[in-house]
Amino acid sequence: MHNIYEPKFVKQLFNQMSGSYERMNYITSFGFSIRWRKQFLTKLGKSNENLNVIDLLSGLGENWIYLKQNFPNSTFSALDFSEEMVLKSKNKGNKVFKNNLNLLCEDILENQLESHSFDIVSCAYGLKTFNEQQLEILAKEISRILKPNGKFSFVEVSKPRNKFLYYPYQFYLSKIIPVLGKLFLGNPNDYKMLWIYTENFKNCDFAKEIFKRNNLDVKSENYFYGCATGIYGTKL
Repeated sequence: MHNIYEPKFVKQLFNQMSGSYERMNYITSFGFSIRWRKQFLTKLGKSNENLNVIDLLSGLGENWIYLKQNFPNSTFSALDFSEEMVLKSKNKGNKVFKNNLNLLCEDILENQLESHSFDIVSCAYGLKTFNEQQLEILAKEISRILKPNGKFSFVEVSKPRNKFLYYPYQFYLSKIIPVLGKLFLGNPNDYKMLWIYTENFKNCDFAKEIFKRNNLDVKSENYFYGCATGIYGTKL
């Protein structure tokens, strides 16, 4: 059995899913993924200033249009370690940011980003692929790259605590989604992993405590009765 948190395994998984990931995110969340994106990004506020904004684990650039709307005069970067995700997101980046996006293919856990350089950090649906040790490294990196009083916001698909929601949600994500994955990809195993990661992650409560230990003021949020959870806040 693979170590499902080993970066090489995770990178290969997302490279393989890159062609259908945006559609599958929409389907797996019954369309709520778009609403949750908008909601978690509102935690960062809006500004017409020239801020330095970075979208981490940026995937296919699903956050970018909202970030551009909220911070229209800012300088934008995005980072993902999946070569296929980065490649497939280039056109969207050029369109949304008029060829002014600094798109980086790097591992956030071993990155070359400058310390104290960003006002805003966003990240959607990437926390579940980190184990405890990796979350510690991630929190340290967020604290390192943020300027004092810089803001961050994360959102993640989660296990709802309400059993009336949990059991149908579990069945849908663990049984139905792999079938849809087979229709899209001819490979159901990749999309089985999304529920396995979610089951292990549970929700953002654990990540919140880790972030708190790393010079970050952290608040948490539930979306749609806990089907997604988020953490957001500022660097102290």
